[in-house]
Amino acid sequence: MHADYEARVVSFELLAEEAGARRGRLETAHGVIETPAFMPVGTQATVKAVSPDELRGLGAQVVLGNTYHLGLRPGADRIARLGGLHRFMGWDGPILTDSGGYQVFSLDHLVRVTDDGATFRSHLDGSEQRFTPESVMAMQRELGSDIAMAFDQPVAWPAEPAKARAAMEQTHRWAKRCLDDERAPGQLRFGIVQGGFNDDLRRESAQTLGSLAFDGFGIGGLSLGEPKTLTYSMLAAQTAILPRDRPRYLMGVGTPADLIEAIARGVDMFDCVLPTRIARNGSILTSGGRINLRNHRFIEDWGPPDDGCDCYTCQRFTRAYLRHLFMAGEILGHRLASIHNLRLLVRLVGQVREAIGDGRFGKVVTLLRDQWVHAPLP
Repeated sequence: MHADYEARVVSFELLAEEAGARRGRLETAHGVIETPAFMPVGTQATVKAVSPDELRGLGAQVVLGNTYHLGLRPGADRIARLGGLHRFMGWDGPILTDSGGYQVFSLDHLVRVTDDGATFRSHLDGSEQRFTPESVMAMQRELGSDIAMAFDQPVAWPAEPAKARAAMEQTHRWAKRCLDDERAPGQLRFGIVQGGFNDDLRRESAQTLGSLAFDGFGIGGLSLGEPKTLTYSMLAAQTAILPRDRPRYLMGVGTPADLIEAIARGVDMFDCVLPTRIARNGSILTSGGRINLRNHRFIEDWGPPDDGCDCYTCQRFTRAYLRHLFMAGEILGHRLASIHNLRLLVRLVGQVREAIGDGRFGKVVTLLRDQWVHAPLP
């Protein structure tokens, strides 16, 4: 028998709701997360090009690590022997670890799936690996993360209804096994709702997992290439059903427009590689849209990367200087652009969070939609 509802850890306080948006506090073993919250991605126990002190300075509350990557290298058991993931990466705040389900199933034809788990070959050395719900939860216990995600089976876009149902039902069976497994002291456990791109399946998944003793819920399998209108309708179908008293985490989504629309539909947490990935390619997010600093028009632009931004990059450097760094192949360019992009998203979510519950949410979201949702990106 899987864990019942009362077995979960009571850790989330819903402070305010306004027009579908929620403001809350999630207590973890390494501190409180004020929600809505954007989580920088530290797949390999590092947010690329940004130090833990810099993350704190730009306002990050929680970072994400990945069980698939860390389990393969250097190994969850080795990280445990070295004092756990917090000590290993020098971050003393909350850490959420993804289960690695997305990475495993992105290998597609290289994966063999049974009810027991998934067998695949390591992308590092070709060795055969086996992930089960129990092994994934064990690795996350060894890592010592504050929030551990259940093992799930996502499907790609587009997915046939029969395939989406089979993956969803497998996800549900695995979720119950994750709950049956030993809980690390103080570690929260989140289930992941799936359902492909079908309203009925999405609702069924939210209903099924919402009845289980998870401390929160990831919403997986979205923003995989489907139209945005479909993303938002699938999202709304599940947030309407998921329990109000537990946090909702939209996985792998992080454009400004997506953050705004998801918060308006009742999402509390987000992660995405977008801010650091585009930074490495010379692009930054600004109040006027996304720009590529490699463009020749910035060669003598002595203005800050983004007018009105309070980040270290914008307070100290110019667009011309950042362009020079990228054209010269200097690593500092990646770092400065990453710091700015992360700060912009953290500040954006914070701006919305502060507006929820005091009557300003509608006005703030209207302004942000005009800026980000309808504005063309150059």
